[in-house]
Amino acid sequence: MHGLSRLGSARSTTSSPPSSPRFRHGRNKNIAGSRVGSGGGKQNLVEKLVVVLISAVFKRKGVLLVAPLLYISVMLLYMSSFGFDVVDLKSVVVVRERAPPGSVYRSPQVFQKLWPFMQAEAIANNTLMTAWNSKVHQPWKPCADRKLPKSNGFLIIEANGGLNQQRLSICDAVAVAGLLNATLVIPIFHLNSVWRDSRAVRIAPFSNRLAQGVPSNIQGLRCLANFEALRFSEPIRMLAEKMVDRMVKNSSQSGGKYVSVHLRFETDMVAFSCCEYDGGEEEKREMDIARERSWRGKFRKRGRVIRPGANRVDGKCPLTPLEVGMMLRGMGFDNTTSVYVAAGKIYKAEKYVAPLRQMFPRLETKDTLATPEELAAFKGHSSRLAALDYTVCLHSEVFVTTQGGNFPHFLMGHRRYLYGGHAKTIKPDKRKLALLFDRPNIRWDDFKRQMKDMLSHSDVKGSELRKPSASLYTFPMPDCMCKQPEASNEHGNTKKLTS
Repeated sequence: MHGLSRLGSARSTTSSPPSSPRFRHGRNKNIAGSRVGSGGGKQNLVEKLVVVLISAVFKRKGVLLVAPLLYISVMLLYMSSFGFDVVDLKSVVVVRERAPPGSVYRSPQVFQKLWPFMQAEAIANNTLMTAWNSKVHQPWKPCADRKLPKSNGFLIIEANGGLNQQRLSICDAVAVAGLLNATLVIPIFHLNSVWRDSRAVRIAPFSNRLAQGVPSNIQGLRCLANFEALRFSEPIRMLAEKMVDRMVKNSSQSGGKYVSVHLRFETDMVAFSCCEYDGGEEEKREMDIARERSWRGKFRKRGRVIRPGANRVDGKCPLTPLEVGMMLRGMGFDNTTSVYVAAGKIYKAEKYVAPLRQMFPRLETKDTLATPEELAAFKGHSSRLAALDYTVCLHSEVFVTTQGGNFPHFLMGHRRYLYGGHAKTIKPDKRKLALLFDRPNIRWDDFKRQMKDMLSHSDVKGSELRKPSASLYTFPMPDCMCKQPEASNEHGNTKKLTS
């Protein structure tokens, strides 16, 4: 690169979407209480049954012979109304608390249920052609002030971290140079400086050192640096542009439009999330090894409790390729849609990517779009590979983010800057998805409706303005973009002026 809402029932048959859970599941003692309120009718029925049985006991003393059995039966029925499972193991009754709705990975069962409907459905219009409603937002255009202050010194910074941390460092450094009226020396990347100029200020490391609340002219410098001045090096640009051209060519059936997905299902990400999928003991063992290798004892500290189910309900589990595929098919993207997957080495890719490719046969990655010879100079360089992914995602019609981080945050902002203030990004509600994927008997029509609602919500949120504490690199409006003016024609109607 150059210079406490109630958790809805997962078995509900109502047409309204399940509410997103907002409580921490470490407080499991509240679960039973929340279910009592929703099952009050059943509880009253049980209480009436108890009264009837007790009355019978007093009226007919012979019933006393079976009273213990009746008592146990009533209590087991009563406990079931509080969310307990009752298991009979060789005449030994075991009562155990049920897993909260959405806390278990049941997505493969949901897929098996819905796949025949996906295959049978004939989609007249691919959602890819009409994914975004232009009436939802007003067009914006870049309008940062390009006037630079006169220099009175030099600033040296050391850009540390990965690709987008380095991007952040450079853009913020431009802003700091503006505040200091200094000339920014080409940043140093992970090297120790030996330059001992006394007119110079050296800051290392520099990432995340500048607050968001700075004067508007300084914000403008940040935008100019990030969205216009920064360019990837020539070898990266050349290959990235070829990959974009190939994606467009492969997407001829949809007018050259394609979907890009930032998939965070690498081994380290799955391990760090402390979520469980369907790999059983082998998966647990592999995740324990990965956590110990990367974080050395962090997850084994005294008092630390890992709750995979709670993490899933809280929306903290990385979406699997299968879940991303079901979400997109539910939103109306059919099997002719070209999909680009931006990712590192996916955990057990052969197993987990197969159903995504089954739903979207036109699936591409770096390794399928570029030849081994073209990628040879990039292998082993994660930032260079990330730059290729960044470019292909930047020019997609739809970008899907699944886990957060610098990569999607910069892309959302960059896409707002390029596409008239709209991010054109699907940001799923993973709490809601966890509940939907917990319903193996969900109807296809119900699933589709809720996915369409999620897409519509992403559309509306795509043109958000920056809040005081939010990042300019994700929300460039209104600091660095202006609404396009409107002019009246001879009939008194208005039309937007484009730059």
